[in-house]
Amino acid sequence: MRQSELFTKTLKTVSAEEQSINARLLERGGFVYKNFAGVYSYLPLGLRVLNKITGIIREEMNAIGGQETMLNSLQDPEVWKRTNRWSDNEVDIWFKTKLKNDTELGLGYTHEEPLAELLSHYVNSYKDLPLYVYQFQTKFRNELRAKSGLLRVREFLMKDLYSFTRNEEELAEFYEQAVGAYLKVFKQVGLGDVTYRTFASGGVFSKFSDEFQTVCESGEDTIYLDKVTKIAVNKEVYKDEVLTELGLKKSDLEEVKSIEVGNIFKLGTRFSEALGLAFTDEKGQKQPVVMGSYGIGPGRVMGTVVEVSSDDKGIIWPENVAPFSVHLIELPGGDAKELYSALLEAGIEVLFDDRDASPGEKFADSDLIGIPWRVVVSKKTGDKVEVKRRGDTVVKLISQTELLKLVK
Repeated sequence: MRQSELFTKTLKTVSAEEQSINARLLERGGFVYKNFAGVYSYLPLGLRVLNKITGIIREEMNAIGGQETMLNSLQDPEVWKRTNRWSDNEVDIWFKTKLKNDTELGLGYTHEEPLAELLSHYVNSYKDLPLYVYQFQTKFRNELRAKSGLLRVREFLMKDLYSFTRNEEELAEFYEQAVGAYLKVFKQVGLGDVTYRTFASGGVFSKFSDEFQTVCESGEDTIYLDKVTKIAVNKEVYKDEVLTELGLKKSDLEEVKSIEVGNIFKLGTRFSEALGLAFTDEKGQKQPVVMGSYGIGPGRVMGTVVEVSSDDKGIIWPENVAPFSVHLIELPGGDAKELYSALLEAGIEVLFDDRDASPGEKFADSDLIGIPWRVVVSKKTGDKVEVKRRGDTVVKLISQTELLKLVK
């Protein structure tokens, strides 16, 4: 991509009401556009990042047997009434609308009910199970207060996976596979060293749920972390009996602020029983399917990466999720067109800053956008190139051949 052809522009400032790091930097860098509170559009650079995060998640969900689908956003109230989750008194984050004939519909905020109802038409026997079904889909939540950029929004992309198993033992086995897959996801997106499996309340579904919390000073959550075991406990379940059950000691725990980047629940049979999702077991007996739920918001992950990987100049994207690998900058007296072509031919993703702008403006924009490698071609570099890794202070002068080896 040539930067001169990019319709977005970097901004020096954003609205004073934007307090979070991710909101300020993503808007200034031209990754997202804020339509209104809690609603963002992803621009070309931002969509590239979002798609890379989505790709990493998809790969790990497929690796544990997930089958991808995409369900309806418009929701039939009758399905939700069967679990008593249509009422605003039970669920206060619905967006609801009406057809022209006054039929009421909802905009999906999660998909346990519709997927359980759907599978009731396909699952009959124990031979049909287990099943693991997931999707990437826009969710709608009528949050009272949207804030913190991409971290608390009203419209967002969600990866939600649901497991359907024959018994609790089979659920427990897959549940731990999902934990492993989630930890791999967070490692690949650059959050592995600061993201921890965190025991939290299971609400009406189970004794515990598992959150994945990223340690960050700007986080809204408080967790108690054991860095040796890499296990944390959410403040809401920070009780002596819970610590004893988990084999944790208060003296080993550190109180830190964090951002929740994923969660998983053991749902049991609540939804399957209500929606007629059952199977005939080996003895010919009808049994309700046992369910689990597993969520990650790719946009929330993107915002969290910016919160923990940035400096006073801008974003520092981890290699796997950066919009491009190389930011190629052409300065007066230099001609980077042949190098641009060579990088593309080598399969390297390049943003080519060919704009008629000052060196200072180009360098400032490069730091703000945060692509891993900055490569400069100018009159001073001659037949070589100047290379600097984002976040480092060391600048090297190397040949174009060495550059191709380095960034590949």
